[in-house]
Amino acid sequence: MSEIRETPVPYRIWGEDQIEPGALAQMKAAAELPISVQGALMPDAHQGYGLPIGGVLATEGALIPYAVGVDIACRVKLTVFDASPHVLGQKREKFRQIIEENTVFGAGVGFSQREGHAVMDDPVFGTLDIARQYKDTAWKQLGSSGSGNHFVEFGQLTVHTPIAGTGDLEGEGSRTFGAIPPGKYLALLSHSGSRGLGFNIANHYTQIAMSLHPDLPKAHRHLAWLDIQSAEGQEYWLAMNLAGRYASANHAVIHRRIIDAVRFDVLGGIENHHNFAWKEVHDGNEVFIHRKGATPAGKGVYGVIPGTMMDPGFVVLGKGEPASLTSAAHGAGRQMSRGQAFRRFDWENVDRQLKRAGVDLLSAGLDESPGAYKDIHTVMAAQADLVEAVGEFQPLLVKMDADKKSRQRKSERSGSPDRKRYKESKKDKRRKNR
Repeated sequence: MSEIRETPVPYRIWGEDQIEPGALAQMKAAAELPISVQGALMPDAHQGYGLPIGGVLATEGALIPYAVGVDIACRVKLTVFDASPHVLGQKREKFRQIIEENTVFGAGVGFSQREGHAVMDDPVFGTLDIARQYKDTAWKQLGSSGSGNHFVEFGQLTVHTPIAGTGDLEGEGSRTFGAIPPGKYLALLSHSGSRGLGFNIANHYTQIAMSLHPDLPKAHRHLAWLDIQSAEGQEYWLAMNLAGRYASANHAVIHRRIIDAVRFDVLGGIENHHNFAWKEVHDGNEVFIHRKGATPAGKGVYGVIPGTMMDPGFVVLGKGEPASLTSAAHGAGRQMSRGQAFRRFDWENVDRQLKRAGVDLLSAGLDESPGAYKDIHTVMAAQADLVEAVGEFQPLLVKMDADKKSRQRKSERSGSPDRKRYKESKKDKRRKNR
């Protein structure tokens, strides 16, 4: 069954005036698939491969690997300390050192010494060939961050409405732990995913899906699907969920290392992911909800929507809007390509902006300049019917991966070991494992 619908299934768009034509065309193409049931496009949307980033798609009986994305279960995790954010100013060098010594960034980069976590004993690593093939890569990269827009940062969390603690933080879904009353707190926020494991799973099963649907038109080719009843569909479901557990473990290790170094009590936190397919019931029917760069926003579900390295992010409470398939934006969303950002911005001006905002940047790529993104306040206003902001996170000490030139300049200033890691990982980086 590869026939494309003449009339797309219903889908709503939030913030359409801020979304590029390419992303709109990709959403329309996704809604034309014979397996599609309903769609939605979030206000941070921009063009990607297959489903646009910020796209949400409900399908019946099938999974689309490229509607999940290559960084399977990419997520954000927030840890809130029982400490004032003022300690960052008082002991800035200490916190710089904590981030530099306990994180590592870059495509293909990992740790020489393996971190311990129960996820590496997951039986799926032994039953699926693709998981077995990349288990060593997963172990090496456990506790690391990729390139692009991934980050680890300290900042000030301002809680406006009490955040309820609902259970164990670590897992596959959107979860919180520990009640957090209104106030201002030191907090740690990270953004990363399933690294090389998820990247290779995504590409492996996308190639299989494409081979099963060779007659799809060019506009739909990257939306090739796997029937959930097929052997390939069942394998992808297992592999995707393994990548989800691994991505959660990845953040758990990052936060564990930094918490141990900070030595402050932890009040609570929030973790939520995107780039995933959930089995859910909508309008009485069981469907697969693909959220590619979109945050789960079921009624009463907490999430974190970051801004940029300079602009605030928001702790949100979902309103459960059915028209959005209970989803919301996952960030500010790019308004220009990385190539355009490199041509348009320079570090002298970006550094001035960051200094005015009180942000200390340890390292980053120029393509992640704040101006490369949409205004987060405009994005939040466009989805006021989807989520309620209950807190605001202001980045103050930020580390991201960087292009070579930026890495050298920033690392020399901060004394980071990243220059050595860059040279060691140069060969791996060409493999583009995220």
